[in-house]
Amino acid sequence: MNPRILIVDDHEIVREGIRNLLARSGKNWEVCGEASNASDAILAIKSLQPDVVVLDVSMPGISGLEAARLIGKLDLAVRVLIFTMHESTRIAVEAREVGAHGYVSKSQATRDLVLAIQTLLSGGTFFGVPSDPSPGANENPDRGISFRAASTGQTPSALARPSLKELGVAASHSVVQPIALLSFLCTLRTLC
Repeated sequence: MNPRILIVDDHEIVREGIRNLLARSGKNWEVCGEASNASDAILAIKSLQPDVVVLDVSMPGISGLEAARLIGKLDLAVRVLIFTMHESTRIAVEAREVGAHGYVSKSQATRDLVLAIQTLLSGGTFFGVPSDPSPGANENPDRGISFRAASTGQTPSALARPSLKELGVAASHSVVQPIALLSFLCTLRTLC
């Protein structure tokens, strides 16, 4: 059975962008469902039993971080990937504390999202870089692959464009959110 992914974000355009990015990745992954808030996500997880949940942090009602904590208590074999516009080490630390298995900034989605999902499916974690997968997790190559550029041997993240933080853009909510979303959507438009 193909790995199943649940997408949770309160913005329909972001959910659509993730679906398109995953479809264009060439992986045999199934987007088994979507939710626009944490409460619906928890219900969907119980009924759909996805392998990975891509979970936004800032949503109406229950936050994605609190949802990750609740998902961990479900005692299901679901891996949680926090997907957020917030670019700070604090969010990554909080994601680990609530039991999430990874963290991807929306501004780095085209560079990191597919790699992060692959890493989680392989049993590893992804907090900016992939961890080593758990032993035996790579028995199915579609569930996690390490990529390196043939000419340089570098990972895709080493070859990608710099983050907003690296460019010196202020990390305020009012600046980063629209820029991150625009960057994500523009890159998807180029891919689609």
